[in-house]
Amino acid sequence: QVQLVESGGGLVQAGGSLRLSCAASGRTIQFIDMGWFRQAPGKEREFVARIHWSGAPNFYADSVKGRFAISRDNAKNMVYLEMNSLKPEDTAVYYCNSPEGPSNAPRFSWGQGTQVTVSS
Repeated sequence: QVQLVESGGGLVQAGGSLRLSCAASGRTIQFIDMGWFRQAPGKEREFVARIHWSGAPNFYADSVKGRFAISRDNAKNMVYLEMNSLKPEDTAVYYCNSPEGPSNAPRFSWGQGTQVTVSS
């Protein structure tokens, strides 16, 4: 089983940037597609971005396309999410996981997530 620990969240003004990190442990994620999800208050958790185990291609939710960039460092067992031009509607707890299939179902247990708050 893989344990996931997210970090890098915080409070930022609209238009600002943040870089989230996800550290995986327990086994290598080198050959596993990884991704980011988020859950806003009162809403269901939703898919944000996905990266192939090789580093490409990447897929994004329409709401973040052109503003967010997912990347990974397989040597470090890490996954990242660069978030630019942040909007108040990006406020959520962000989680990493391995999305499977067309529904992006999470493969592993959820970590604690990292809170991102965007002020207007």
